[in-house]
Amino acid sequence: MEQMKRVLSFVRRAVDDYEMIEEGDHVAVGVSGGKDSLTLLCALAELRRFYPKRFEVVAVTIDMGFPGGTDFSRIAALCEELHVEFRVFPTQIYDVVFNARKEASPCSLCAKMRRGALHNAARELGCNRVALGHHFDDVVDTFMLNLFFEGRIGCFQPVTYLSRSDLYVIRPLLYMPEKDVKYFAGKVDLPVIESTCPANGNTERAEMHALLADLERKNN
Repeated sequence: MEQMKRVLSFVRRAVDDYEMIEEGDHVAVGVSGGKDSLTLLCALAELRRFYPKRFEVVAVTIDMGFPGGTDFSRIAALCEELHVEFRVFPTQIYDVVFNARKEASPCSLCAKMRRGALHNAARELGCNRVALGHHFDDVVDTFMLNLFFEGRIGCFQPVTYLSRSDLYVIRPLLYMPEKDVKYFAGKVDLPVIESTCPANGNTERAEMHALLADLERKNN
């Protein structure tokens, strides 16, 4: 498939450049249901077939506990098609963040709790690496957010070792622009789940993304 070849061209280069995967690794792919994580899941499932270092993939979804529940059946069907184990871990993150804590700016606490739940799930499943779907645009957004709001130059790393949980966090979509992720997701009809988070689209990250997109349009 031509679309998958393009995705793999980005992913294989990132994995090789930063030595993201080693022989015998068990990789937990954090699958939120968004286009980024689903694209990453498809890419790693395909890369697993021919990469010289053998590794295993499991799809891990942290159920945030949104009111009304979330239907993950289409993602389960995709995983079955990809021959990837799919596990859903229920949490009460929504209730803690929005009801118990009533956070005015919920994103930081929510992200921290989701990371903790994902890392615990990965360890429970015997995985030694966690793959996240951050793409090239996320790198730029994060760099600018740190610069504008924290007055520092910095960004997340392609590979991060977490000593407390003895896990490596990897970001294989690092080189892939968001427009290519969108194109792939649309072409292969990925089972994207639209976010029902009350804060969706009303965050500093969303504002920075819109600002950068506007600047790109004006200067191209």
